[in-house]
Amino acid sequence: MEALPLADGQVLVRSTASHVLIDDSRIFYVPAFPLEEVFDPTGAGDAFAGGFMGHLARSNDLSSANLRRAMVYGATMGSFAVERFSVYRFDEIGPAEVTARARQFEDLVHFEIEPERVAG
Repeated sequence: MEALPLADGQVLVRSTASHVLIDDSRIFYVPAFPLEEVFDPTGAGDAFAGGFMGHLARSNDLSSANLRRAMVYGATMGSFAVERFSVYRFDEIGPAEVTARARQFEDLVHFEIEPERVAG
């Protein structure tokens, strides 16, 4: 694991299968995207970094909410990287595929908490 300090006391913790953002008010966890088959894990970390930094550069926003979004885009790019050898998978995708997979990330972890029931 490696801890990378970010702006305003935020820390990004990297491991081989997940990333965690820690700030003053919360901990945000992004796992590796679940794939049926991993062809070649080489370059997944670099692809994560590219997706993460690319999103931050495009948005010019270092807020906690946007750092969390950038982590999902980083994990999304990492997931594409492992599907083929080298960078060849990136020749087959465009912005629509990246957005669709990022939305799949949201679907994987989004849920509604049932309102508390008051016993009466």
